Amino acid sequence: FLQVLNEKKLQEVDSLWKEFETPEKANKIVKLKHFEKFQDTTEALAASTALVEGKLSKNLKKILKKIVAKDAHEQLAVADAKLGGVIKEKLNLSCIHSPMVTELMRGIRSQIEGLITGLPSREMTAMCLGLAHSLSRYKLKFSPDKVDTMIIQAISLLDDLDKELNNYIMRCREWYGWHFPELGKIITDNLAYCKCVQKVGDRSNFASSDVSDILPEEIEEDVKAAAEISMGTEVSEEDINNIIHLCDQVIEISEYRTQLYDYLKNRMMAIAPNLTVMVGELVGARLIAHAGSLLNLAKHPASTVQLLGAEKALFRALKTKRDTPKFGLIYHASLVGQSNAKNKGKISRMLAAKTALTIRYDALGENTSAEMGAENRLKVETRLRLLEERGASLAESCMKLRISGTGKALAKTDKYQNKSEVKVFDPSGDSTLPVVSKKRKIQELDEQDTEVAVKAKKFKAEMK
Repeated sequence: FLQVLNEKKLQEVDSLWKEFETPEKANKIVKLKHFEKFQDTTEALAASTALVEGKLSKNLKKILKKIVAKDAHEQLAVADAKLGGVIKEKLNLSCIHSPMVTELMRGIRSQIEGLITGLPSREMTAMCLGLAHSLSRYKLKFSPDKVDTMIIQAISLLDDLDKELNNYIMRCREWYGWHFPELGKIITDNLAYCKCVQKVGDRSNFASSDVSDILPEEIEEDVKAAAEISMGTEVSEEDINNIIHLCDQVIEISEYRTQLYDYLKNRMMAIAPNLTVMVGELVGARLIAHAGSLLNLAKHPASTVQLLGAEKALFRALKTKRDTPKFGLIYHASLVGQSNAKNKGKISRMLAAKTALTIRYDALGENTSAEMGAENRLKVETRLRLLEERGASLAESCMKLRISGTGKALAKTDKYQNKSEVKVFDPSGDSTLPVVSKKRKIQELDEQDTEVAVKAKKFKAEMK
């Protein structure tokens, strides 16, 4: 515990660091009032853990009652506001936490060797380093967030083993294929192939070897018959030994993979039982590994859970303005695989919604049973059955619409054609004059001509 000597200088927060540039300046600001030594590392670790978690340890409570209670009228500066609230509640002491206190604590830490006399710098450094290591180990050991680290490592190793097994088996088949090429077509199972090669070696030994514990009787006869008429090349004994050694590696890795899968299944059922029931242990473990931890996965919404693993396809679709993907890692779940291509999007969306609920229940709930996962899986299976029945009923209705006779051609409707009549505009309707026939016009013109001729004769007669 340190006592502040000059409170006025603490008001200047921005320039407070200047007062702790040297041990002499620091001794003018604060003074050591009480120093309590830890008995061992265990006690120091317990006190540090309590401070990190914002709790009041027993030793700290005793010291506060003895030392600080005498100066109860003064304020106690604390670096953690949560710890200050606990002290004020239990001991009724006035605590202060502000940016000024933060700067003051930083300055005290920088000059702690000058403020506390009798502590060599070498021992101080060793003590701080040992306590830091112990605190880190304690956090890693007891943190509930770090339990799923084993699942992340196990699923990553499982994927790596699958890749290595594929490479080894491909190399083994190609290598031994030069000597006995017909064996690869007869035995399709990779593990059985490697066990046969390991047990028999040279193809000439197949006739006298018994591989009934590895192969069925029919396949064994085919192998022995093919070995007698094989077109493969002859190889040396050293080559066969190297191929057998490679087969040993394949068999050992396959056995270890089976053991690792069982371990992963048990860990998933212990940590995330509901998630395992919903999507299976492999898909659940990949979802946890992709998110980083079970708690991080629980923070994701259902839409993100649905598309986890398809980020590249999603952003490529958004960039090119095309249809976005409907599923990511959840595509490998058994429920999505059971549905047909038309219903995969609907089932994956519903499965992601129920899976998000089970993840949060596993990460934040206290119950470790898998009842919730089983109930949600049953709901998704019921929905899948309804969608399939609806699709089947639609198919039946389409069958009823087929034309009788051939039974193959679907009923077709005539193509619609617009049969509109084209009307021509009649300009005669625009005239306001009465319509006169041509014959009548000719007669009127003849009458006018005769009248003109009569008038002309009369006019000539009068002139005479």
